[in-house]
Amino acid sequence: MKIDLGKNELIHFVGIGGIGMSGLSLIMSGLGYKVQGSDIVENGNIQKLREKKIKVFFNHKKENIKKTTVLVISSAIKKNNPEVEEALKKKLPIYSRGDMLGHIVSFMRNVVITGSHGKTTTTSLVSSIFTSGNLDPTIINGGVLNSFGNSAKLGKSNWCITESDESDGSFLKIPFTYSIVTNLDAEHLDFYKNINNLKKSFLNFIEKIPSVGKGFICNDDQNLKNIIKKTKNNNFYTYGKDKKSNFQILNIKQSSNFSSFDIKINIPSKNKIIKNIKFPMFGIHNIRNATAAVALAFTIGLPEKYIKLGLLNFKGVQRRFSHLFDYNRVRFYDDYAHHPTEISAVLGGVKNVYKNKEIVCVFQPHRISRVKNLKKEFSKCFKMADTVLLCPIYTANEKLKLNFSYHSFAKLIIKNSNVKLIQVENETQLKKFIKINSFGEKIYIGMGAGSISNWMKNLKNIF
Repeated sequence: MKIDLGKNELIHFVGIGGIGMSGLSLIMSGLGYKVQGSDIVENGNIQKLREKKIKVFFNHKKENIKKTTVLVISSAIKKNNPEVEEALKKKLPIYSRGDMLGHIVSFMRNVVITGSHGKTTTTSLVSSIFTSGNLDPTIINGGVLNSFGNSAKLGKSNWCITESDESDGSFLKIPFTYSIVTNLDAEHLDFYKNINNLKKSFLNFIEKIPSVGKGFICNDDQNLKNIIKKTKNNNFYTYGKDKKSNFQILNIKQSSNFSSFDIKINIPSKNKIIKNIKFPMFGIHNIRNATAAVALAFTIGLPEKYIKLGLLNFKGVQRRFSHLFDYNRVRFYDDYAHHPTEISAVLGGVKNVYKNKEIVCVFQPHRISRVKNLKKEFSKCFKMADTVLLCPIYTANEKLKLNFSYHSFAKLIIKNSNVKLIQVENETQLKKFIKINSFGEKIYIGMGAGSISNWMKNLKNIF
């Protein structure tokens, strides 16, 4: 969709407090556009916007868009929103975040990272390497990068590194020169209806790789393997542990602080091994993400020393196995994992490096539809934990029926993951349990995309 914008427009973001919307508004403000927005809950993203003198209204009211000329809406905004209704009445142009993002990055040499899992981390790793190589990219990410305390940054170069959201199909609207596809999993089926529709969208994405760029696709993911057999566009390289990968991962070593590995490169006119790559994360999923970042940086011609330095100095992303605090020998972590594949990957990585610690997963399911669609997968994903504290579902305003009892869901997790499980009714109950049971060699990991992050941070106050 072509969008014509003048610098005299007043662009209003409905739901500006979301990570994606706040990031885009920051970039557009930095480019000289006049932006403002509204939301219903105060949060850290809104505080960062106010620091940049971006006006944010509390609550959605038609009066908020009195002087507005363009409206941008997130996928969470309903048609009966008073600001949307007023914009329709005034015949203002209304764009989705995906459309507006596509417009803004079309002016740049764009790197787009997509996939069911690992997008934010991979985007952050690519950003760290590019920054080490003095490329000074614009960054639009789905999580807060610890290196500069924000999800978005306007760079001085023509490079732009963008996390692209597949949840509502908007990743197909963003033009790119280079792209990474991390994996493809049964996720966001509330939008796609079935996995075949999801696969078709990813196939469409791969078909869009331009002749002047390159795609990078994970060769360890079976769904992606099947898709690339069908594509007519072969302008991509593969990466992974698979021996047939163009960028093959070898000699993995992991500890609680670092992972190291080699990459064997087999591409036209270039065969070599990059040895002893180190970065401060663990878990095979993160090693794959790092390999994707290396493959892209190597292909565009960044020297090996900058690639290694960018990974070694990586400062991480908030809510990706973030250490919160310690009490005695008990460690507390916060993680965004909310899909069975993500949970399995995180717990597998933790088990691999903390062999002698008791692992307690504090899990808050996110969305009724996700639990409903993936009940069986959820029940099997906690095998690497010792205990699960199961919190109530964070509904994200979904008004669906679960169609099975939550207690039966808990029993299925016990059976299929072979763990101890305790159902927690609320934050107060969680605090009581943690206070009594914080002794010995333990790790508590809060997991979920809802309020669980704040619950975990608030635990520090009970000691």
